[in-house]
Amino acid sequence: MQHLELISEFEKPDGDGEAFLTKRRIPRHEALQCLAQYYGIPFIEYNERLLAPGELLPKISLERLKEDLWFPLFYRDGAVTVAVSRPRDPDVLEAIRKTLGIDRLHLLIALPSDIVAIIENHQDINPGFSASASRTTLAKLRTWFAGQRVMLAQYRTILAKGRTGLAFIRTGIAFLSISLTLFRLFGFGYLTIPEFLLLACGVVMVLDGFTWYLPARQVGRKSVGKGVTEPTFGTTILEQITSPEGPSYRRTPPVSGAELLRSRWNRLSPVQKRRFLAIDRTDLAEERTMLAGFRTIMAQARTGLAFTRTGVAFIGLGIAFLREYHESLWSIFDCVMILFGIGMTLEGLHWYLPGRQAGKYSTIGLKKASRRVSIWDFMFPPFHKRISPNDLPSPLRINGDCAPGIWGTTGLALERTLTADRRTVKARLRTVMAQSRTGLAFIRTGTSIFSVGMGLQVFFGFRNIYWSCLNMTLVAVGLVLIVDGSYWHFPAEKIKKQFPYCTSDMEIALPDYGRPTPEWPKVVFSHDDM
Repeated sequence: MQHLELISEFEKPDGDGEAFLTKRRIPRHEALQCLAQYYGIPFIEYNERLLAPGELLPKISLERLKEDLWFPLFYRDGAVTVAVSRPRDPDVLEAIRKTLGIDRLHLLIALPSDIVAIIENHQDINPGFSASASRTTLAKLRTWFAGQRVMLAQYRTILAKGRTGLAFIRTGIAFLSISLTLFRLFGFGYLTIPEFLLLACGVVMVLDGFTWYLPARQVGRKSVGKGVTEPTFGTTILEQITSPEGPSYRRTPPVSGAELLRSRWNRLSPVQKRRFLAIDRTDLAEERTMLAGFRTIMAQARTGLAFTRTGVAFIGLGIAFLREYHESLWSIFDCVMILFGIGMTLEGLHWYLPGRQAGKYSTIGLKKASRRVSIWDFMFPPFHKRISPNDLPSPLRINGDCAPGIWGTTGLALERTLTADRRTVKARLRTVMAQSRTGLAFIRTGTSIFSVGMGLQVFFGFRNIYWSCLNMTLVAVGLVLIVDGSYWHFPAEKIKKQFPYCTSDMEIALPDYGRPTPEWPKVVFSHDDM
């Protein structure tokens, strides 16, 4: 009687035969034997080694087969063997023949969950995951992340050139100030030629500096993505999306059952382990790309503040000339210099807040990252307290007779994931160092503004209350920037000293995946030689 109810449940178009099995506690194997006897065809269960014929794969849509619950398994002598859950449904049989273009069918009965598992195995995803969790799809997303990081690195290089150009401009301003001061003090005389040469050098350096700066200014106008998602150790998936604004990515909601599946590591097949490790590498690639974006924004801020320091130099020189000398045609030049400097200062300062926000958000991200479970925590026992010993990752013991063992495909996937985690740790350190450099840029800019205000005040005294108010405002602004820069610089320096990468020798391994890691050749770079 129970078997008749089972068959009836599987025959219903809207029935849920597997829920019936669970409710009545009927063994799957017994149910398959019953169905095979009823339909008069053999049964088949999920096996990781079941693969569809290569010539038939281009003809099928895996997502559509999940809805129709059938899958081609073998193709020989013009006939195809198909696993199907409803072998007497004429619509399903017609869809199989139409999709494959083959009339001769050999049917095998299979439970719906087994067919879905076979399909998901071909999609290269773990049970319950969407197609975006495929290792190939994740590899494409990691490649896109790598392209984004290359683009951001190019941006930072252009910005560094822009800061070099601004250094040229400031040097040119120094030459201009010396030559113009000599002209106005002594007029034309026997020193006119060297004064003119000094003036010409200053003009050339200023113009040359602007040719370096203008490309950096264009890069500074570009929007740098700051999207941040929270990695969940394989329970959610990053997926790429296409929009009119261009490709981007998002994180899926938690996958049902993924956390339990991940915790039972030793019960997973090698393929399932590699799929989780691919998810981990993609999450790490996202974090490195996010940190690269923050470093680029901070580089924009440093470039803008360098522009501000250049503008402050113009303002200080123009005010000094205007107040020291009597009104003349030179006064027009002084006013133009002041206005030009004000424009440069304001344009540079508007990059200050985005740089400060990038430093703030990157700090929050780094703190969260330090509290997250890493692949190192997962693969070694101290992390596990409430998990069955049968589910723990196995110890990574290297013996002479265990090849390929961990050095097989799954072992290499783990090695790549651990290496990706090391790269991410170094990316976090580079972000901390970028915070330190940005703090120093705040301090240098504040020092420049403070020095100009204090220098003007000391030189001219309190002759004019309005000029004195301007001078003291400059001093106050400079002090604020110095304090703010110290807030970013010194904590970052403290964190930097905790890592050995900046002071110790660098040892780089040359991978040879045919041998265990301890046997890989290494190249050592001495810190004293770098």
